[in-house]
Amino acid sequence: MSSLAPLPYTEDPDTAGFWRAAAEGRLVVRQCSQCRHVLHLPRAFCARCGSWDGQWADVAPTGTLYSWTVVHRLVHPAFPPPHTTVLVALTDFPSVRLLGMLVGESPLSVDMPMRARFDRHEDTVLVNWELA
Repeated sequence: MSSLAPLPYTEDPDTAGFWRAAAEGRLVVRQCSQCRHVLHLPRAFCARCGSWDGQWADVAPTGTLYSWTVVHRLVHPAFPPPHTTVLVALTDFPSVRLLGMLVGESPLSVDMPMRARFDRHEDTVLVNWELA
């Protein structure tokens, strides 16, 4: 990924904790403090128990490949083709899936082990994935 990459807004109240943890080299998920339900996509309100009390919980920076697609067309200058967009199911919470990108094409299969990689771009650290 080049320096032209679009970067996320890291001060959003619902997701800022994720970006702060990534800057420290940690992977986190938002979890309800009352019922422990994982709030993914991150948000303040727990639809399961109605609580507004949540916290960021550390999770293992590992997962398994859930799905992927190879992109052969230029969709943005920061992502030259071919590249592979991956969807990774977290080891600790398989229902939580995070996106990433692999450069080029790789022989992949469902459930391949993956590990998080923390890539710095300007003042932002992005969570990406690589084959474990």
